[in-house]
Amino acid sequence: MKKILAWFLISSLASTVARAQESATDQQLDKLSQQIQDVLAAQAAQEKRISALEKQIGDLQSQSSHAGDTSASQDDLQKLAQQVQEIDKKRQDDNQRVLKELERLEKALNVSPPSHRPPPDISPDIKPTPLTSHSDTGNAAPQNGYNYTVQKGDTLIAIVKAYRDQGIKVTMEQVLKVNPGLDPKNMKVGQKIFIPAPAQ
Repeated sequence: MKKILAWFLISSLASTVARAQESATDQQLDKLSQQIQDVLAAQAAQEKRISALEKQIGDLQSQSSHAGDTSASQDDLQKLAQQVQEIDKKRQDDNQRVLKELERLEKALNVSPPSHRPPPDISPDIKPTPLTSHSDTGNAAPQNGYNYTVQKGDTLIAIVKAYRDQGIKVTMEQVLKVNPGLDPKNMKVGQKIFIPAPAQ
């Protein structure tokens, strides 16, 4: 009888520890995913700025070939070239940060116990339906989308990924925008989430 009781206590403790580790891993994954998205967005903004600066350099070179006095244009070109180099260095630093975060995430996934949770089932609500109660600007225009009911073990990032796997191009930011008050770290089983459909 003592052996059975001891076995029961050990298995209960192991199950509790595994659930705590899985919850901590999910929170870390959500945080890392958001950080990576922020870095990628900053990188995209820097690439746009580099393109704009390169265009300015081209315009200044064109002007300098037509102007008689090119000393001011050469100074401008040097300043712009320095700005491009600085932005490119920041972009490379951001790339390194993304790689390090991905490596850290991979290590965290390899250390934690494997998750056997299936992806969220979104097949029942796959047809867009116009809903007038969802509007991100407060106007009365209906917005097409999908209703999803949170199930046990769901995370917002997993739900968004499942919809993206179905060909519905939606981001976490879009879901959070049309669901005011939604806390991705504190979703409840049975909670309804509106997933906006991409604009046609």
